[in-house]
Amino acid sequence: MANESSPRPEDSLKQPITHWIGAGAGWLLRKVVSGLAATGITPNMLTFFALAVNGWATVLFAMGRFRAAAGVLFLAGFLDMADGQVARRVGRVTAFGAFLDSTLDRYSDLALYMGLVVYYAVIGRTFYLILAALAMASSFMVSYSRARAESLIPTCKVGFMERPERLVLLIIGAAFNRMGPVLWVIAAISTITVVHRVVYTWQEIRAGRTLRAGPIRLAPFASPQGGQGK
Repeated sequence: MANESSPRPEDSLKQPITHWIGAGAGWLLRKVVSGLAATGITPNMLTFFALAVNGWATVLFAMGRFRAAAGVLFLAGFLDMADGQVARRVGRVTAFGAFLDSTLDRYSDLALYMGLVVYYAVIGRTFYLILAALAMASSFMVSYSRARAESLIPTCKVGFMERPERLVLLIIGAAFNRMGPVLWVIAAISTITVVHRVVYTWQEIRAGRTLRAGPIRLAPFASPQGGQGK
């Protein structure tokens, strides 16, 4: 008697289109990673190459060529996923590699928003210039708040607007020429994410779940070290 719990061939055909998109992208990524690993290219070289591609997208943003920038950003995002995969494939996952990747990601993020700032400054759109600067600052704070929190508590991955989500939104905004609404969404949800992480870290420290040997005495929303949290 056939096992009723085993998936039937016809069931796989009823999967949503997003399932097949994800499966196709995963298959393509694995093939590309296998090819890159075979060439002997190092993960750190891929990380620097991704930074250069993001720089290319920055120039396109500054020139107002948003649709071209969307295509280049897609490539940059693909490379950003590939470097970690290549590192695991060739057994070269290192603490420094993770640090370098994270550091250059911050430069890539800031560069992209600076490209938008330059574009809006050139065309005289002051409001959108300020909006792009606000999105840039809030995006940076999402990363900073997690890094700072994880120097005090084991992990702080709460919130939604991580780098992959921001990158997808920038690609959508550039491809469909809807950058204004996208910047609003990035700025607003990034700020909410930062607030969420501040509250979460405060709660974790109050509960005593810290990386330090003893409990940290903490007044509500005060800096754990009594200063300004530089």
